Amino acid sequence: MAVAGGLSARGFRRTCGAESEVVVDFIQQYLIDPVSNFLWSYVLIWLLLGAGVYFTVRTRVVQVRMFPRMLRLLRGSREGAGGGVSSFQAFCIGLASRVGTGNIAGVAIALTLGGPGAVFWMWCVAALGMATALVESTLAQLYKVADPDGSFRGGPAYYIQRGLGSRTGGVVFAVLLIFAFGVAFEMVQANTITDVIRDDRVSAPVLAVILMVLTAPVLFGGVRRIARVAELVLPFMALMYVVLALTILTINIGKVPAVIGDIVGSAFGFGPAAAGIAGGVAAALLNGVKRGLFSNEAGMGSAPNAAATATTRHPVDQGLIQSLGVFVDTMVICTSTAVIILLAPAIVYHPGVTTATQGASLTQAAVASQLGDWSAYLMTILVTVFAYSSVLGNYTYAEINLTFLGAGKRILTVFRVVVLLAIGLGALIALDAVWAVADVAMALMALVNLVAILLLGKWAFGCLADYEHTVRAGDLPQFNATDNPHLSKPLITDVW
Repeated sequence: MAVAGGLSARGFRRTCGAESEVVVDFIQQYLIDPVSNFLWSYVLIWLLLGAGVYFTVRTRVVQVRMFPRMLRLLRGSREGAGGGVSSFQAFCIGLASRVGTGNIAGVAIALTLGGPGAVFWMWCVAALGMATALVESTLAQLYKVADPDGSFRGGPAYYIQRGLGSRTGGVVFAVLLIFAFGVAFEMVQANTITDVIRDDRVSAPVLAVILMVLTAPVLFGGVRRIARVAELVLPFMALMYVVLALTILTINIGKVPAVIGDIVGSAFGFGPAAAGIAGGVAAALLNGVKRGLFSNEAGMGSAPNAAATATTRHPVDQGLIQSLGVFVDTMVICTSTAVIILLAPAIVYHPGVTTATQGASLTQAAVASQLGDWSAYLMTILVTVFAYSSVLGNYTYAEINLTFLGAGKRILTVFRVVVLLAIGLGALIALDAVWAVADVAMALMALVNLVAILLLGKWAFGCLADYEHTVRAGDLPQFNATDNPHLSKPLITDVW
């Protein structure tokens, strides 16, 4: 059949496809990317850092004062769920979303574009972000609601509606999160898994089907099944990755002082490593802060969705545990990636030089240069598991916000199918445009959440004061929301 003056149907589709790609590229280049760059470079970075400083001061550096207690709480956090989600499981769900390819690929890109100094600024962001994470996760616990099955749900959408009295604000946040975490980021993680595993023997379509088959039983099992999977898999794989980094560090123990010197010196524009970076200190600061925020998610409003699911005696208990999640993500996992790359030979990593091995493959090449080619297979497994865990953690956030919008079982079932299709599609196509749109959605989501937690911060501070008062008295923290002298007024809730 001929159309448009003799052009064949196949030629017509090819022409339309090419034209649609041009339109998509134009929209991304001239609309989406400028908005994303503006939000992340000039608004969010400073707002997130400012909020981190404010919460650090108001909580009297809680991330340092109560760090030992965070560790003690984590040790006992597997118990007391009563059929719901335990504190440790909620911690693992949050960590599943945080610990993804960003910890491996994102850190590698930050080191390439920002030099060793980027690591220093990632540490600074995490240190401040621990206070922000405590505040938002405490609020998520404070305003959570009970489900008929004995579990809980909550997060920014819930504390925006219940704490600020804005259903509209909660709906806006929920919609942004559902798209970013429930669809776009699922496609991105699936695409990463395919890129790492795919070779001449296993095609992308086959991997897409395998990934969908592996994911379906977990998704259709709901949040509790995801919590159990995350609890079993993620700690072990994270520990394996840290052991890998410690092995490389031990082999190169004599180089460690020089590496630390490079990290600190480059952060302030000193040393030979900084000289090769275009933009100097600014490049190290921008890339370190940006990748750090992407990785630990403190203030973005994602992790509180996991924090709210936990069954706990006091809101601050889970706030402290989720604060520790920021530490584990950046100070442990991201630092492990940085150590692996910075100890690699110059032929593998050279600051300021953009190469084909800029992302996860740079980390793989760095490991192989130290431990041999066999380690590339181990890295493939680690990257795959980290990305897969992010798929599960991201879905959990989306389901919680769908429930907030009033979704019943049928809609949740349909959405699970949509997520599986997104995973399959993500394994097959290029995702530049999807990632760019998701970045904008995530930035807007973070803006909504930051405004909310800054306005509701006094409730988190009151909870912290109540918690510390009880601890000083030697009692086991047990929260009472209706008759609490540390809160400005009684909180209407059927949970506390």
